[in-house]
Amino acid sequence: MSNVDQIKKEVKVVMFDQYGTVVDMQGGLTEIATPFLRDKGWEGKPGSFVTWWRRTHFENSMIDALLHKEHTPYREIGHRAVAYTLERAGIEHTREEVEYLVSCIEKLKPFPDVPDALAKLQTKYKIVVLSNGDRDMLESAKQYHKIPFDNVISVAEANSFKPHVATYTKAAEIMGVEMDEVLFVANHAFDCLGAKAAGMRSAFIDRRNRPFGGTPHQPDIWVKDMQSLADLMV
Repeated sequence: MSNVDQIKKEVKVVMFDQYGTVVDMQGGLTEIATPFLRDKGWEGKPGSFVTWWRRTHFENSMIDALLHKEHTPYREIGHRAVAYTLERAGIEHTREEVEYLVSCIEKLKPFPDVPDALAKLQTKYKIVVLSNGDRDMLESAKQYHKIPFDNVISVAEANSFKPHVATYTKAAEIMGVEMDEVLFVANHAFDCLGAKAAGMRSAFIDRRNRPFGGTPHQPDIWVKDMQSLADLMV
């Protein structure tokens, strides 16, 4: 039996990262940032601004997880990251403008292939989100992505950001399954790596044609997009 056949036989839940895997975060935020930055008279590339923003957010969330203090909400990490990025770019801004940019995360739309692919996966498996986002942000996002997930879980349940092992184990506990009965799906390596290290199966959606890296926690499945995953798994 091949590895994929074994996974198809044993997996009960397909679990997804939301930001950047289900919804197009880079493209969506660049579209939103473009008129904002133009109105500010900033002449840099909006896509680069969004990349700075996302990298700063990621760095700050990892610091928060490693400090092992009280979990900081995703939205607050976002406000800090956007304010820092605007300051770095030399763009004058208000608190309200920072809050506006972060609020746009809740309104992001799925990648074009995602709705049909997830509908196909849902004919055989439970489909679930495990996101670094706050509970209320994920709830608000439902009206925009319109995907009827069986459950949407925030890492706030585990009081840490992914890829902390507690986030994955808590999600499996909530779904009532064993770790290896979950296939975790993400568009970025760190999340696949975290899930695999925690004991889940993992699938890497390589939309950006990038190497995974030399970690021993390699993905079980490597596909170019979500439709390819659905075709493989159903």
